[in-house]
Amino acid sequence: MTEGTPYPSRDCDETVLDLFPAMESTVLPDWSGARWIGVLDLEKLAGVSSLRLKNADGYRRARLLIRQGRSVRGFVDVETSGGVLDRSVLEEAIGSLPAAPPSRPRSIAPTITVVVCTRDRAPMLRPALRAILALNYPNFDVIVVDNAATTDETREMVRREFESPRLHLVSEPVPGLSHARNTGLRHARGDIVAFTDDDVVVDKQWLWEIAEGFERSPRPACVTGLVASGEARSPTQAYFENRVSWSKNVVPKVFSLAEPPEELPTFPFCIGNFGTGANFALDRLRAVALGGFDTALGAGTRTRGGEDVDMFTRVIFRGYSLVVQPSAIVWHRHRDGLEDLRAQARGYGIGLGAWITKIALNPRTAWWALMRSPLAIRRLLANSRQVPIGADAPDSTAGDQWDVEMAKVGRLELFSVARGPFNYLIQSWTDRRHAR
Repeated sequence: MTEGTPYPSRDCDETVLDLFPAMESTVLPDWSGARWIGVLDLEKLAGVSSLRLKNADGYRRARLLIRQGRSVRGFVDVETSGGVLDRSVLEEAIGSLPAAPPSRPRSIAPTITVVVCTRDRAPMLRPALRAILALNYPNFDVIVVDNAATTDETREMVRREFESPRLHLVSEPVPGLSHARNTGLRHARGDIVAFTDDDVVVDKQWLWEIAEGFERSPRPACVTGLVASGEARSPTQAYFENRVSWSKNVVPKVFSLAEPPEELPTFPFCIGNFGTGANFALDRLRAVALGGFDTALGAGTRTRGGEDVDMFTRVIFRGYSLVVQPSAIVWHRHRDGLEDLRAQARGYGIGLGAWITKIALNPRTAWWALMRSPLAIRRLLANSRQVPIGADAPDSTAGDQWDVEMAKVGRLELFSVARGPFNYLIQSWTDRRHAR
């Protein structure tokens, strides 16, 4: 079993099932609310009386993603004693989950190119590439885009440690995630191009489930998967996991203008409901026809983000469908420090404001947005006031101060939205000048 692979193995006595963490961590938790995180396939439970969590020192609770074969049922949060889970306690928690949706038979595997964009993060990239290259999908290759690197560390690490004919490294000197993704898209040869980040570990069935997602709709251009937290050893990681909605997308869905969802009145402006940039795939030819990614958006530019939701909405406005396929899973390591969380909130806010500006400048999308803006504004304000970590805040005396700090993070993200329009206009002007 490879490091960080979230799959169980059975003990020799056939009564204890070993579960491995979704992502390995060399840092022990020092927070009482920390959760050990892994995945459990219910089809592996026959004859099992208890489950043993590997590398569970310091954890009092576990958060398990429950699967039934290829289908995802949801998450459970249970107590653990000494890294052991009693089956009866687990079954009680699982009883509240919805039934597993039916799985479709495997179809012919289309060719897929996996694109991983990175910038000076070789230690983080290493486990991501190991997991990708260990996938059991037959028809795939991998492109690593080294974006505006300041050292040759990434190139040397790939050259020394990953001698695989599937893997190719290309350079993109212009900084910006959209520039990097467009470079990956230009070099891709697969019918499908799957994008993920350098700080994730992909599930072994990831590409099979991506391919399955493209079979769920007659006009698919995009498939997104579940991005689950692979680590919750600090309160900031738990806060972020609770705050974002894309980490809870466990129900398969198909979005299109032809059949707008009644439960989403702001559709197609649904940040988080479509997924996130750490786990999505595009039909290559349709993505090229859409013009690729907007280089005025994305990490590494003044706008800090927004390129993923921009692509999702462009797919839908072009008349294609977007499929949410929860069984296509990647595990993400959220930032664990308060300063990192503030920086991420600031970036999310600026990216959102930049994307809203782009929507407002397009007459077609502006009309749609105007009709839905009151609901969207109320939702944005409500999210900025949430402090969702609740009882899991740091212990006793620090709890009240923690609530204050998290409220500040929410306000920081909201206020940063106001910077988005200016940053987007400046970045757009810079990109046009560079193109000329």
